[in-house]
Amino acid sequence: MGRRSGFIGVLARAHARSVREGQAQQRRALANVRRAEQARGSIARAEAASYRAEEALIRRDAAAAKAEAIASERSAKAAAKEAEQRAHVEAAELAEVKTLELADTIAELQGVLSYTLTVDDAIDFEELRFSEAPPSLKILGFKAPSYTGDKSHVDPAPPPSLEQLVVKVKPRTIYERLFGRGARYDKEVQAVHAEHSALLHAHKHAVDRVELQRLRHRAAFDAEVARQKSTHEVSVVETKRQYAEALASFERKKAQRDAEVDELKLQYAAGSVEAIELYCEMVLSRSDYPAGFPGQFRLVYSKDSKQLVVDFELPTPDIVPVVAEFKYVKSRRSVDEKQRKPAEVSSIYRELVAQTALRTLHEMFESDQAGHLESVVFSGYVNKIDSTTGHDIRPYLVSVRTTRESFTAINLSRVDCQACLRNLGAQVSAQPEEARAVRPIVEFKMIDARFVEQSDVLSQLDARPNLMDLTPGEFEALVSNLFTEMGLDTKLTRASRDGGVDAVAFDLRPVLGGKVVIQAKRYRHTVGVSAVRDLYGTLLNEGAKKGILVTTSGYGPDAFKFAEDKPLELIDGGGLLYLLESVGKPARIIISGE
Repeated sequence: MGRRSGFIGVLARAHARSVREGQAQQRRALANVRRAEQARGSIARAEAASYRAEEALIRRDAAAAKAEAIASERSAKAAAKEAEQRAHVEAAELAEVKTLELADTIAELQGVLSYTLTVDDAIDFEELRFSEAPPSLKILGFKAPSYTGDKSHVDPAPPPSLEQLVVKVKPRTIYERLFGRGARYDKEVQAVHAEHSALLHAHKHAVDRVELQRLRHRAAFDAEVARQKSTHEVSVVETKRQYAEALASFERKKAQRDAEVDELKLQYAAGSVEAIELYCEMVLSRSDYPAGFPGQFRLVYSKDSKQLVVDFELPTPDIVPVVAEFKYVKSRRSVDEKQRKPAEVSSIYRELVAQTALRTLHEMFESDQAGHLESVVFSGYVNKIDSTTGHDIRPYLVSVRTTRESFTAINLSRVDCQACLRNLGAQVSAQPEEARAVRPIVEFKMIDARFVEQSDVLSQLDARPNLMDLTPGEFEALVSNLFTEMGLDTKLTRASRDGGVDAVAFDLRPVLGGKVVIQAKRYRHTVGVSAVRDLYGTLLNEGAKKGILVTTSGYGPDAFKFAEDKPLELIDGGGLLYLLESVGKPARIIISGE
């Protein structure tokens, strides 16, 4: 069909074009709608994916947080369990340590005697000398500081040279050279020369000023060095003076100590009572006992009988730990104390008392360098409160006297200490843990009672009669009267054919009483063993229950040894004076020549 022409054709083509454009627009609109829907779908899918991802992250974070919380809880539980286990272990270890400490304490108490057997108890007099190091003189030499120069004043900069100044002058022009017009140039050069001279003068003045400041600085430095040197010299003089004083004081102390040691050594060798007592005190003071021992004692030495009497304070039964073991109980989380049996505490304490007595005897005999001790008396007591009266009491728990010969024959490393004491004839408390008292073999206050407190010597000396001025008969009568005053029914025997009996006394107490034979010896010298043997023979002949020997002097070790385990009592001069004073009859014993 042919193309239409004309107006109608134009309209038809326009209409067709419009239809096509409308259709195209519809297609574009539909495409846009589809693209929009696709975009919205993509956005929705993206949002859904993002939401799902966010939910996944939230679930993952929650799971991680939960896992972390579970792990943290597990870790905390593990740490708490570990801490609890550690606390159990530490508590068990502490209980074990405390138990070991108890065992060490018991071992120390049970080794009181064995410890001293490993120690040389003798005192080396040389060790008593002044052992401190002499003072030393320390003087540091004076070292002058080095002069480092004056840093605060700087050298002035040098002025420019004449050439540097002249070059700045404008040279002659061609006109000035052709027509001889050089006055300007010459004038300016002269001005430069003048300026240069002024600069040189100013520079020299500045240099001189700096040099003067440096000279002053060096002078001040030299003056300070001189002052320091002078101060050092004064200090050296003062140091030397102080050293000289310290050295002189040291030499005085050393000379005094050495003189005291030399005197003690000489007096000890010569048998001075004071020196022997001081020496024995040092031996006992150096004796190292376990913690809890009071460390108190007193002693006195009798030169006539060569006898040392020691009163020694023993520890109370509290020194023995009543706890035997500490045990940690895990289920209760507590420490239980296992108590030591009372019988075990008593056994340990009794052994401790016995070991202490033997230890002191051993230390005294072993440390005796000059053979001054023929016999030693040890009496151990405790200080406590009487629960019935509330008063302080001092019951004696053990008392023993032994001679050097008897004691040194004992092998202390192998003995039963309590049996050893019984074999030595000791008086031992049947129940030391209850402070059941025994009578000491020698009453400490009866020893050397002729000495009174220093303040009373002058006031009482002339009022006391001298027993050595009495005749033998008067002395026997005095002894008889003394025992009568003490409550015995005493009869003085005839002066001749008395059968070795100076007086006979009767103790009228039922059961405990009986006949007592008495001998009185107004002697100036030590009473030997023969007199004690005679008294024992008289006791047997008379059928008496007890024999008493009284003297104004003392007894030898053989006399004490013979009297052991026998119903004999030996009263020396000190004991006699004590008994007289106890009945209100103070007296003295003054032997001519003493």
